[in-house]
Amino acid sequence: MSERKPHVVVVGGGLVGALNTCFLAKRGFIVDLYEKRSDIRKAEHVKGRSINLALSTRGRTALRMVGLEDTVLENGIPMHARMIHDPDGSRRPILYGKEDQYIMSVDRRRLNEVLLTAAEKNPNVTCHFEHKLVSCDFKTGEAEFINNEGKRIKKTVDLIVGNDGAFSGVRKEMMKATLLDYQQQYIPHGYMELTIPPSPKDEYLMETNYLHIWPRNEFMMIALPNLDKSFTCTLFMPFEIFNSIKTEEDLMNFFRDKFPDSIPLMGEETLKQIFMSSKALPMVSIKCSPYHVEDKGLIMGDAAHAMVPFYGQGMNAGFEDCIALDEMLDLYKNDFSKALPAYSETRTVDAHAICDLAMYNYVEMRKSVNSKLFLMRKKLDNLLFTIFPNSWIPLYTMVAFTRTRYHLCIARRKHQDEILTKVLSGGMMVLLGVCALSALRICNQRGITFQTLTDKAMELWESFPPVYR
Repeated sequence: MSERKPHVVVVGGGLVGALNTCFLAKRGFIVDLYEKRSDIRKAEHVKGRSINLALSTRGRTALRMVGLEDTVLENGIPMHARMIHDPDGSRRPILYGKEDQYIMSVDRRRLNEVLLTAAEKNPNVTCHFEHKLVSCDFKTGEAEFINNEGKRIKKTVDLIVGNDGAFSGVRKEMMKATLLDYQQQYIPHGYMELTIPPSPKDEYLMETNYLHIWPRNEFMMIALPNLDKSFTCTLFMPFEIFNSIKTEEDLMNFFRDKFPDSIPLMGEETLKQIFMSSKALPMVSIKCSPYHVEDKGLIMGDAAHAMVPFYGQGMNAGFEDCIALDEMLDLYKNDFSKALPAYSETRTVDAHAICDLAMYNYVEMRKSVNSKLFLMRKKLDNLLFTIFPNSWIPLYTMVAFTRTRYHLCIARRKHQDEILTKVLSGGMMVLLGVCALSALRICNQRGITFQTLTDKAMELWESFPPVYR
């Protein structure tokens, strides 16, 4: 393999596919990139998912490795904190981490265009648009495609890489060729995109450098800033509630009750027009294993681990996949028979972990941020992080601002929880001891028996949640 340039087919020209092509071309590989859609750089409108993405450390590191970080950041907007919108219209920020730590709001289409253009600049890369995958043969390395004219094209290569999204055709072919475990879960919540336009003076209508959240326990709305001074809003809530809103009157009554401060920002007529003409879309979480077939097939990004969007790590995890594969190819000197199994083994545990974290974070974003206990824990986490920056790192900080492996982020958070539980339990015992001594003195003064005091103390103890006992 090292005596000639390996030839790779990348299926999927989205974000991860285009970046992966840049990584593979940088290694000197010959890469043919196939995308079933037309070239988005020539399209007037692009159908698909959210136009906003949250770029954090893992994604930025991958972009830096192919020389694109600065180009992307030039067109991004820093978000230093969550801005919580309470039902009464008040707002309160919750920092993500330290004051100098932030995530970036980036435009999906612009980022995809930058990546495709960078990939095509390499003479080893050829992009084929409007080519849909038909089949793969992982014994011979043959991939067959059909173009928009109905013509079938076959390409035989050393490696077929599926970067073709949650409903991956490459993964489907892999399931025919190997014992691939597969788990798919749709959550009972859907999403719909709305918008807050610029002001008449072409200015932002809300604070710019924040991810705005309207948490309402069972559902929530978020808003990310765009370069054109607008905000892209996404409403996440159970399909049951979406389906209960049948008329414009239902819609306005719902928003007046749940998101009153958003109505003048969106504009009542704009809100009605977008909501009533749109459909709530589903969200799916996908786990599978392994990610490879011998030395001829591999899936990455959403094709391997689609996740719900609540940790803002879908793109970042996919970009980090490119780093992980690059590291394995370095380690095994481009020997696919060794690099692919090693990648699959190491990456699966982390991908499953971030899929779980994304599910967990939906509860945090829509519900926990309303909890005084959560806010107290957040402040305590940040205080301990300030005092012990090398040994106490909050979960979100580990995930968003480091490249700590995802499964280790969970393990370390669990260890921190155990420490806090012991500290809080110890503090509770001291408090109870002080209270008991005070109560005993009062009881002696009032002639209350020790048995009565003990019974009352046990009732109080049992009223505490089990985690503090």
